[in-house]
Amino acid sequence: MLYGIAAATAALLLAAVLAALLRTPARRLGILDRRRQRPVPLLGGAAVVLATCAVAAAGDWTGVARLGSWVRELLVAGVAVAALGLVGDVWRLKARFLVVGTAVAAACVVPYRETGVPGGLLAVGWIVWVAVAFKGLDHADGLAGTVGVVTAFGVGACAAAEVMDGLAVLLSVLAAALTGFLMHNWHPARVGLGACGSLFTGFVLASAAVLTRTGYALAPSAGVLFALTAVASADAVLVVLARRIAGRPLLRRGPDHLGHRLRRLGLTPQGATVVLGAGAFSAVLVGVLVHAGWIGASAVLWVAGVALVVVLGLLRLPPPSPRRAVPGARRTASAQVSAQLRVRNG
Repeated sequence: MLYGIAAATAALLLAAVLAALLRTPARRLGILDRRRQRPVPLLGGAAVVLATCAVAAAGDWTGVARLGSWVRELLVAGVAVAALGLVGDVWRLKARFLVVGTAVAAACVVPYRETGVPGGLLAVGWIVWVAVAFKGLDHADGLAGTVGVVTAFGVGACAAAEVMDGLAVLLSVLAAALTGFLMHNWHPARVGLGACGSLFTGFVLASAAVLTRTGYALAPSAGVLFALTAVASADAVLVVLARRIAGRPLLRRGPDHLGHRLRRLGLTPQGATVVLGAGAFSAVLVGVLVHAGWIGASAVLWVAGVALVVVLGLLRLPPPSPRRAVPGARRTASAQVSAQLRVRNG
């Protein structure tokens, strides 16, 4: 108990400090994302990865909190995915390379002996889906981190119920690291997760959830896994449907995510994050209760029904109108980005 509190505190403080320290190098190197015409440094994800790995590895190395062989393999695969995401943040890799790399890492952590080959392949596809969905959630300030914290606590509770102590420790450390990162990511964000942090978070959470459901029947497991990641999955489904209907490429960015559409309904950026965070908490709670056997598996159908109604309702919103340029504003934002690129190339 005391170690858990100490580890969580250390991960939170370390992630907060690293996120603050990495902002300046990210700006100087031009590792930026443009949100509402303002540049946001993208090395916050590296801070989350470093804090999570450092604290988890310290507990495992000292013997205070052993992770176990499977959890170590999961963490190594997650670091590989984070490294690929960092390369994508720096050199703007095409999304298809991130997807393929994440699939290879997922194929290395699925327990095929317990799931079987067909079930293992389904698990690989689902892990990739969730990792990419979390990358999509990084479109709004505070959203990916908030949903990640809620999901980490939920999956950690499922791991604790299965007496997977090493996995529960890793997830609690990840939740604490994301909380430290959120100190700098709440609107207006001073640093973002980027592909490095968002892919790492989604990959670790999805892989951990698969491990907790290993040995259970396929249909109930699918329901629990969906409930644990309902907001990320709903956002991805909404984006796929919207871009298919509009005839736009699936992997090209656009203002068609959940957060974008809620803001078009009149919510503030903070309000949209709070609403989606509350939705994630409700769905995760259902998933945990179903996993523990405290409520029936049919409760997941209510989560799926609400998600479907939300997706179809938001899908009917008209596309955003072209934003009228404010004199000087576009030039200022462009000048900031151009200056960063000149420093990077110079």
